[in-house]
Amino acid sequence: MFNLITVLFVLLIVLIANSVKILKEYERGVVFRLGRYVGVRGPGLIILIPILEKMIKVNLRTIVMDVPPQDVITKDNVSIKVNAVVYFRVLHPDKAVLEVEDYYYATSQISQTTLRSILGQFELDDLLSNREKINMELQSVIDKHTDPWGIKVSAVEMKHIDLPQEMQRAMARQAEAERERRAKIIHAEGELQSAEKLSQASEIMSKSPITLQLRYLQTLNEIASEKNSTIVFPIPMEIIKPFLNKKDDKGE
Repeated sequence: MFNLITVLFVLLIVLIANSVKILKEYERGVVFRLGRYVGVRGPGLIILIPILEKMIKVNLRTIVMDVPPQDVITKDNVSIKVNAVVYFRVLHPDKAVLEVEDYYYATSQISQTTLRSILGQFELDDLLSNREKINMELQSVIDKHTDPWGIKVSAVEMKHIDLPQEMQRAMARQAEAERERRAKIIHAEGELQSAEKLSQASEIMSKSPITLQLRYLQTLNEIASEKNSTIVFPIPMEIIKPFLNKKDDKGE
């Protein structure tokens, strides 16, 4: 008799332990009674009918899922490897349990296939320069596919784009050529501005010949301040012109 009471007492303790559940604030329980869905419970203390009811816990916190590197062929036929990270959370625990077998695995697979298909529609230059736009498109497509499962994809970010060595060298040469082009353009613009300033200065000097003499004396002063052993004195054409005109008159 004592042994029977002990067995019944232990069995009662086991049943109570299995029927009483405590869910944290970020957890919800999807409850089934005799295999049929009866509702979502939690958080806090949950009491289940022993043997008749079963509960599956679902985490409602944001999940950070790493998408492994995917082989992608871009629109301009460049083979690259791209990995990404997906941020998502469960909004409807009942759908996450009833509509899909494993929502985490399903989200991972749809993220990988979407990454390959979407990136294949862009050229390599677009992938490198328009990453924010592509991330938004990836997020929209993945969220559309996971919405029937009660999953909300909040963000998708491409982490790294692995380029072939040949493409890296070609891009390095392209960047170097672009820098040289910009340097030549800047140099040409400087020459143009210099020519414009010289033209303006010549117009001013032509209106006031004395400015040419002052500039001449200033140049001599600058040369003398350098303590050179040899000083070359430039002779303005205005000084030589009278002699050239006399020579032409005699020749006639």
